[in-house]
Amino acid sequence: MLIRLKPVRQVRQICVLLNQPGISQGRNPHLKMSTVISDIGAKGEFLRKDAVFRNWITADGSSGFKAERDRYHLYVSLACPWAHRTLIVRKLKGIEDVIPYTVVDWLMGENGWNFTDKKAKCSPDPLFNAQYVRELYFKANPDYEGRFTVPMLWDKKNNTIVTNESSEIIQMFNSEFNDFCATVEQKELDLYPEHLKAQVDAVNEWIYNDINNGVYKSGFARSQEAYDKAVTQLFASLDRVEDILSKTRYLAGDQLTLADIRLFTTLIRFDLVYVGHFKCNKKRIMDYPNLWAYTRDIYQTPGVAETVDREHIAKHYQASHTSINPFAIVAIGPDLDFNLPHNRDKMAKA
Repeated sequence: MLIRLKPVRQVRQICVLLNQPGISQGRNPHLKMSTVISDIGAKGEFLRKDAVFRNWITADGSSGFKAERDRYHLYVSLACPWAHRTLIVRKLKGIEDVIPYTVVDWLMGENGWNFTDKKAKCSPDPLFNAQYVRELYFKANPDYEGRFTVPMLWDKKNNTIVTNESSEIIQMFNSEFNDFCATVEQKELDLYPEHLKAQVDAVNEWIYNDINNGVYKSGFARSQEAYDKAVTQLFASLDRVEDILSKTRYLAGDQLTLADIRLFTTLIRFDLVYVGHFKCNKKRIMDYPNLWAYTRDIYQTPGVAETVDREHIAKHYQASHTSINPFAIVAIGPDLDFNLPHNRDKMAKA
């Protein structure tokens, strides 16, 4: 299906990083505005900061954060690959009625992520009627000086942020809310099984650095040297994944795991925006037989397609990142059919 997108207004570029919104002034006037330039190393390479809030929810509450129905609220952007992970695992585990969520505006302005009810699938903040995500960070910690990122998981009982680290949110959603899953099958689904943890962790490490973050390192590079290094490593690792997927249906064998979810949210955005917008144009995912079929395989996993919003993805990147796209013109994009047969379910089991 051909996606035709409505034009969007141009915005002044202050924060351009999807998962690095980073306006750190808030209640402290002495804090500096953070821009993409401040996240660039001496050789022009893009640097990503670590998440700050790192609490953990447990089924028994031993961590101080107990898994409970309607205690937690998830804030996401449908454009963000890191937030997208959390929506997929939430869906696959059948805990949608347990953890409600709010979608921010796809357009990131000079104050970072904001709430709106003027755009499809976006909604106001239901908890505090905040205008910006950063207000919630300061509510959790008035002296906060970090990034104002999504996804972010809020604890309504303690009025604080549990975590803003997507890799940990999906682990908690996978294992700590099993008492609340909608079906027995969803309760039994384990996307991070004990016998595969070492393998999943190992593949996650290089896929995160070279692919998930690699597209950003390519797109936000501020020197030819930094770009060449990042994009070369990106496609070397895509070649590596292509080889793995020629032998097994999923990254860790015959079973869908968190590693696949983490890779998928980058792959689904690759041909749509990363090829052009981030200059990752050596090859398209469509040019890799196994990667392209694998992307369709995961997309067609029941529930996953519902979490994908091509309009939010295309508009966010191209309208918000005006340091890359100064006139905020949203390209028409390729005609991608993720519902084509993939036949990966017919692969011989390892």
